[in-house]
Order: sequence, then C-alpha cells, then structure tokens
Amino acid sequence: MPGPESGARCTTPSRNCVRPFLPGDGAADGDVPSVQPKADDVSLKLRLKGEEKKEYSFSFDRVFKPEITQEEVFSEVSEFVQSALDGYNVCLFSYGQTGSGKTHTMQGSGLGDMRGIIPGAIERVGEYKAELEAQGWKYEMRVSFLEIYNETIRDLLRDEEIGEKKHEIKVNPDGSRLVTDLSIVPLEPTDKQAVEDVMNKAAKYRTVKSTNMNDVSSRSHSVFTLHLTAVHAESNQELKGMLNLCDLAGSERLKRSGVSGDEAKEAVAINKSLSALTSVFVSLGSKSGQVPYRDTKLTWLLQPSLSGDGKTLMFCNVSPTDESSQESLSSLRFASQVNQVELGRAKKSISNVGSESGGGSTPASRRSSQNSKTPPRRAGSSASLTSPPVSSRLTQPTSSSAKK
Repeated sequence: MPGPESGARCTTPSRNCVRPFLPGDGAADGDVPSVQPKADDVSLKLRLKGEEKKEYSFSFDRVFKPEITQEEVFSEVSEFVQSALDGYNVCLFSYGQTGSGKTHTMQGSGLGDMRGIIPGAIERVGEYKAELEAQGWKYEMRVSFLEIYNETIRDLLRDEEIGEKKHEIKVNPDGSRLVTDLSIVPLEPTDKQAVEDVMNKAAKYRTVKSTNMNDVSSRSHSVFTLHLTAVHAESNQELKGMLNLCDLAGSERLKRSGVSGDEAKEAVAINKSLSALTSVFVSLGSKSGQVPYRDTKLTWLLQPSLSGDGKTLMFCNVSPTDESSQESLSSLRFASQVNQVELGRAKKSISNVGSESGGGSTPASRRSSQNSKTPPRRAGSSASLTSPPVSSRLTQPTSSSAKK
C-alpha cells in the first residue's frame, strides 16, 4: 500500500476540502467516495480508479467531514483572517481541480449559513474592528476585487461592462504591490448590503464557462483584497494590513473537460499558472536563492505573502468521484508539499505616525501573539494560526451548490 504521504510538518496552513457527491456526478446510492476522511479527523485515505486494492494515506492537522457547515469551516480560519487588523499581510487561497468546490468554499451562497470564507471574513473583520476601536484604534478599510484571466488582470469592481482598462503590477518602495487603475472602494464591514453588493458585482464580471466537468467553471483566478490602515492617536502609532482571499481557477485535463478553441487556451493558461505556483513552493521548500515569482501575474502579485513576510494559508479542494481520483491524488500531494515549506517570521507593518521605521505595539488584544522570539512557522493546529505552528485541513462543502 503506497504511503503514508504526510503533511504533518507544515509552515503554510493548508486545509483540504473534499466535497460531497452532487447530482451531476452520476453517483449511485451506496457509491463510496474515492477520498474518505478517517475517524480521527486528521487523516484521510484515497484510492485510485482501477487500483481499488491500493490506498494512499495523508495526514493533516484537521480533516473536515461532509456534515461540517460553512460556518464551522470559517471558524477554523477566523483568527488567521483577523490578524490583518494587527498589521500583517495575510493571504488565503483555494487550490484544486475544476469542480472540486473552491468557489463554494471561498464565496459560498448569499450571506446566510451557506456563505463562504470571503463574506465570513469581512464580517469577522468588522467584529474585531469594533473591539480594537474601543481600545482607541481608528480604522479605514477599502476593498478591491480582480481576476487574472489568460495572464491579463481584470477589475471585477469596474463600473462599465466594456472599456476595461489595462492593469499592471507595480512594486512600491516597501515591497508591497500596486495594481494600476484598479477600483479600490471604501467598505464598512458591518454593512451587509454593501458587502453583498461587492460580491454580486464581482460575480457578474467573473469569467465562467460550462465544461464537461463543471457547468459553471471559473476560467480565471480571482483575488479579493481588503486594504486597511489604522491610527492610535494616544500612542501615536499607525499600522497597515492587507487580507488577500484568492479563489484559484481549477486545474483540468482537456480530455476530461472536453473544451476546445478559446476554452482550451484558457485551460492551458490556468494549468501553466498553477504549475508556476507549484514551482514557487518547491523553490521555497528547497530554500533556493531564485524563486520564480515573476513567472506569472498571480505569483508576482502575491509575493509579499508567499515570501515569508506575510501569512499564507491554503485550502486544497478535492472531488469524491472515482473519475477525479488521479487529480485528487495530485492535489493532495501538492498540499503535503506546501506543508513542508518553512516561511520566515511574519512581519507586521506598524510604526510611529510620521516615522518610516517599524516597531511599536500591536493592538492590545493581540499583542502577545507575536514577539521578536517567535521561531519560523511550523506545523500545528488551528488553535494558533496567527503564530507557529500552522496547519493542513480537509473540508467538505455540504450544499448542492458546492461544485465549482
């Protein structure tokens, strides 16, 4: 029996999501999923189609079972998300084949129980913002939403359906990224209608197509970014934080998806950019002096998070179908590989007002979570996502809309 293939030692938190069978899968009553969580909630087994006698075992810090709700999934990352308000560059992204449930995990449906991580994160940010403002911090928050389609950046919050501008990625003196001519709009995170309007507008412009594997297949990577600044007048301190929430396009085999023409070109571009993301983590894992961030727009945009200065968490989504078992194996291996990568110490952006140097204190309720003696981030549980160790998860969207 192959394995075990363990992701137990990780530095990039990573949650792997196995969706349930959906009507379009054609599964019969009693069919056994090719990927099965074990009773311990930290491991799973996978069998390949045609090789039923073989099992591949993977271990993670947490495996979410099919009955787990969207809210329970989000509760595992809420502490990670809110660290953006402490002045950290935070990035969470979903990875997996097309149709594995990534968009359901990230965006969900509406703002109720089936909402995804993005609307849940906005709400949690609003709650934590209120706590910190009671301590004297004053926050300003703005959001942007873009997609990377065939290596072209598109503004998902633009006002017109036509006349899309050309967008380039610029590097600021502090190493942060700026996308030119991108809409960045103010957002009060407690305003549910404003949040819903942002999500609906982005969904309106997101590039999707129908394939043999997915009726609504995202053909681009989307990146939702919360830009925030805060000032504490009494202590004369200022901080800057950023939260990137990325819904990656799914990898696919052309033979299975049945696409041709422009859709085939899209698939090639998607697979190429995902391979580049893999190369970045391979280089980081080997501590190479040359990390290929510039190979794609996605990795170049996310370099501040992936390079070690920020905090990065990955969801790895897999399908339960036998036909997808080979892609599931590849995705789980990638998740385990990412888990081996040790990032540097996360750095918060906080300084005295009017000063260019960092330092000072973080908001009081989080002050003890990071200090100068914090070691490089390593594997662990979700109980300490804002400091080492970090983790791997397997989650399972539980709605008929779970397929991406």
